[in-house]
Amino acid sequence: MIRKAAAVMVLAAACGATSAQGADLQYGRQPAPYTVNQPLNMYSWAGPYLGGNLGYGWGTVSNSLTKPSGVSGGVQAGYNWQQGSPWVFGLEGDLQASGADDTFAPWKFSNPWYGTLRGRVGYAFNNVLFYGTGGLAFGELKGQNFALSESRTGMGWTVGLGAEFALTRNWSAKAEYLYVDLSQRDFTLDGLPHGYHFGVVRLGVNYHF
Repeated sequence: MIRKAAAVMVLAAACGATSAQGADLQYGRQPAPYTVNQPLNMYSWAGPYLGGNLGYGWGTVSNSLTKPSGVSGGVQAGYNWQQGSPWVFGLEGDLQASGADDTFAPWKFSNPWYGTLRGRVGYAFNNVLFYGTGGLAFGELKGQNFALSESRTGMGWTVGLGAEFALTRNWSAKAEYLYVDLSQRDFTLDGLPHGYHFGVVRLGVNYHF
C-alpha cells in the first residue's frame, strides 16, 4: 500500500512539472533566457522628408567678366526607397534664394533664385549615408547697367555629392556640393547670350516622417 501511494505521488509531481512548463510556454515565460545574434535597430532611410539648408555659391557668367558669388538658402523635400539593403534610391527637389552678384564696368549680373529636381543614389552605413545626385536645374539670371535691368529664366543641369547623418530617428544633418549650369539666354542690354555656371556648398537638416 505504501509503495502504491509513493508511486502516485511521484506521478503527480511529474505531471505538475510538465503542466508548469506548458504554462510558461503558453504565457511567454521562458525557463532560461537566450540571445539572438543578429543586428537590431538598424536605421532605415526609407520614406518622405522635408528640410532646409544654407550655403555659399560662386561662379561665372558666360560672355561676361562678372563672377557672381554669395550666400544662398532655401528648402528641400524628397523621398527615399530602401529595400532591406545598404543601397538607397531617392528623388529630391529644392528651391533657393540667392544673394550671388558681381559688377564689372557698367554691367552687374546676379542670381536671385534657383532650384533643382534631382535623383539620388546612395550607400548607407547604418545611420550614415553617402550619395551622388544629379538632374534638372532652373533659375534666374538678372543683368543691369546704369539705367536698365533685364531678367531671364534659364534651364540647365546639376550634379553633386553629399553625406547625410541621422542624428535621431526623425532628424538628420547633411553636407552637400552641387555644380549647377544654367543655359544661356539672349540679353538685349548688350546683345549677347549669357548663362550662369556655379558651384555651391551647403549644410542642411531634414525631418523624416
